[in-house]
Amino acid sequence: MAFQQLAHDLYKTSPAQTGAPRSLEYDAIARITRQLRDASRKGPIGFSALVEAVHMNRRLWTLFATNVADTENALPDGLRAQLFYLAEFTQVHSAKVLSGDANVRPLLEINMAVLRGLRGGATT
Repeated sequence: MAFQQLAHDLYKTSPAQTGAPRSLEYDAIARITRQLRDASRKGPIGFSALVEAVHMNRRLWTLFATNVADTENALPDGLRAQLFYLAEFTQVHSAKVLSGDANVRPLLEINMAVLRGLRGGATT
């Protein structure tokens, strides 16, 4: 399954959360996704902005991974494992982006899929 579809499906089918945490997640992912997109559009002259955006995205996904790895996390085990997998992919792919061996598109697609899932499948 494509990473972006996995991310979308995970958030679309996750148990209902209170509005505030879900809204905070959405806002954080949306802000970082915009930074990634804007920096990548600048090309080589935007590399420092890309480094910062990738760093922020990594921090976000590290937070997600830490959260789902917590034994107190109430999400179903399968969902937790899938989110952890996306976090691992994001870490590995980010390193490739920073070394110039990959582009940022898969990171953007994953984040956008999660955003769509948080919005209940609506296009963002």
